[in-house]
Amino acid sequence: MRYILPFLLLATPALAGGDYIPPVTDALTQAECSACHMAYPPRFLPSESWRKIVGDLSNHFGEDASLPAADAKAIADYLAGATKSAATVKGMDPANPPLRITELRWFTHEHDGEVSAARKKKAGSMSNCTACHRGADKGYFED
Repeated sequence: MRYILPFLLLATPALAGGDYIPPVTDALTQAECSACHMAYPPRFLPSESWRKIVGDLSNHFGEDASLPAADAKAIADYLAGATKSAATVKGMDPANPPLRITELRWFTHEHDGEVSAARKKKAGSMSNCTACHRGADKGYFED
C-alpha cells in the first residue's frame, strides 16, 4: 500500500510498516467467517458496522450465513470490541454505518486507479483480498 489508510490510522494504534492490520484472533470468528471468505480484520469497519452485519446473517450480502444466536452474539461482540465506533471516525454516521469495506473512503483511495482490469478479473471481486495480498489472512496487506 502506498499510503497509510486514514481510517485504520485512527483505529489502529500501531501499524508495522503501514501494511499490517491485526487479523482475526478469535477462534469462533475465524472458523465461521473464513468458511466462506477471508475473515476480515475487525479494524476494517467500525463497531456499528460489524453489529449490523452480524445481526442480519440470514441476508449476508445475498447469502444465508445464519448461525446459532449465541455464536452470532459472540462474533459480533468480538468484532465490535476489537475496533472503534463510527462516531470517532470523521464523516461516519453511527446510525447508518457502512456495510461494505470496498466502499469505504480509505479502501477506494488505496485501490482506485492502481488495480488493473486483469487483477480485478483474477480476484473476481474487490472483496477477495487474498487474490492480491498473499498475507492478508495473517494481517499483511503489502502490495
